[in-house]
Amino acid sequence: MGIELKKNCKYSLVVPTSMGVRLTPVNGQPMHCGGLQMLQATSAETNVASVSSYLGLPVKVLTTFVKDSPIARFIKDDLAGRHMDYEGKEVPQGGPWGYRHQFNLADSGYGSRGPRVHNDRAGEVGRTLNIKDFDLDRLFSKEGVQIVHMSGLIAALSPDTGIFCLELAREAKKHGTRVSFDLNHRASFWKNREEELAEIFREIAEASDILVGNEEDFQLCLGLEGPDPGGKDIANKIDSFKGMISNAKKAFPNVKVFANTMREVVSTNMHLWGALMSEGDNWYVVEPREITILDRIGGGDGFVGGMLYAVLKGWESEKWVQFGWATGALATTMYTDYGQPADEDQVWSIWEGNARVKR
Repeated sequence: MGIELKKNCKYSLVVPTSMGVRLTPVNGQPMHCGGLQMLQATSAETNVASVSSYLGLPVKVLTTFVKDSPIARFIKDDLAGRHMDYEGKEVPQGGPWGYRHQFNLADSGYGSRGPRVHNDRAGEVGRTLNIKDFDLDRLFSKEGVQIVHMSGLIAALSPDTGIFCLELAREAKKHGTRVSFDLNHRASFWKNREEELAEIFREIAEASDILVGNEEDFQLCLGLEGPDPGGKDIANKIDSFKGMISNAKKAFPNVKVFANTMREVVSTNMHLWGALMSEGDNWYVVEPREITILDRIGGGDGFVGGMLYAVLKGWESEKWVQFGWATGALATTMYTDYGQPADEDQVWSIWEGNARVKR
């Protein structure tokens, strides 16, 4: 069946996002213990796009920046280093207590001590994203885009960003651009906004061609019945996950591809990692397999990034979930939130379980 993509487009993938920075203590130490920190530019959506950009496909980021901010300069330089174009309004800071880019304080955990993440997003400039700040006619009509990918993190960031994502999805559909939506539920974003966000998420899902979640996203974002999230023996819940996706297919009949990651945490540094995907009448399942974790943050984004890359390359649908599983596993071997594949062969070696040295 596959997904038919527009031809002769300048951009394979476009992602709207709110950029920030992540601070992580080195050597797996806890944040509250202080010490030397690593700084990186981050967002869920650019984590996804990095798979395509590192493997040579043209990618563009739609965002917003704090004018004259050194953090904004750091982010721009980082995106350029990831081979991504970017476009965004320059918003005046408005003094020391005005706008800024979000800070993500996240340690990696180690062994029996799980990672902890603290989001410091007060005054986040990305909350001001507005569809009027972008020339969508130029983007979609003159330049051309094959897939727009967005996540529930940006859709739930503020009432304005929810409307921004919905309007962007609708505009993309008008121009024949495919829409990908990773539900990406965050309880802290949804607190006291459940009805408002449930409606926005349903509308974005209805406009989507590709819909992705993890163990609990379909349930928490879209109210669909599914298995108990987390816990052990996730491999024995695959039929329940299939039932949940079947419910999603009935609720959103225009969506062409549904995908769901599955993760069982044995320890911080060892997970069972699996995935399933439904494309048309076809089901593809990756039974949970053991992977070794350096830093788990971004693994789900890596899965989506690999799956979208495979779609963009026009591969047969069975390879979409395989490549996504492997790029998700790749991302967890790196300290950055995103995978940086050297080439396709490196990803397929991960899928094949081949970790031998390549000379």
